[in-house]
Amino acid sequence: MSYTFIAKMINDTAGSGAKSFFPFIFTLFMFVLFCNMIGMLPYSFTVTSHIIVTFMLAATVFIGVTIIGFIKHGIKYLELFVPKGVPIILLPLIIVIEIISYLSRPVSLSVRLFANMMAGHTMLKVFGGFVISLGLLGGWLPLGFSVALTGLEILVAFLQAYVFAILTCIYLNDALNLHH
Repeated sequence: MSYTFIAKMINDTAGSGAKSFFPFIFTLFMFVLFCNMIGMLPYSFTVTSHIIVTFMLAATVFIGVTIIGFIKHGIKYLELFVPKGVPIILLPLIIVIEIISYLSRPVSLSVRLFANMMAGHTMLKVFGGFVISLGLLGGWLPLGFSVALTGLEILVAFLQAYVFAILTCIYLNDALNLHH
């Protein structure tokens, strides 16, 4: 089921030319998903709640996609920063904006995963502390919230793995097809 899900995602997002990158994207998705889910176990640790881990994953994607773009298109890959139809007078400003946007990809990719995992797991720990500190009589409401938040956090764990993989596919599509 995971195989077909990721294969369809790659085909829909990056096209059939990206099939050779399936092992990387599948591994990336499963790694992020399992790291997120392991953090849901009591007394465990969420690796993706640390910015250095998520940044290195995002940097690997960013560097890899950039190399693929230059291998496939050569110096023409820089046309990615020059959208078609832009008036010549605005071109310097647009190029600067496009470069900043391109260079911010690994930061946004890593911070999104890190912040969601850190916030969700911290919130679960806080509500778990309320359950313990309020005891049997007063801890029922925080316990109910903890159960609901655990379900939400499992959904977020899947969603963040999906978002990381789909953005990788989108960046790969830019490198392979040089869309403007």
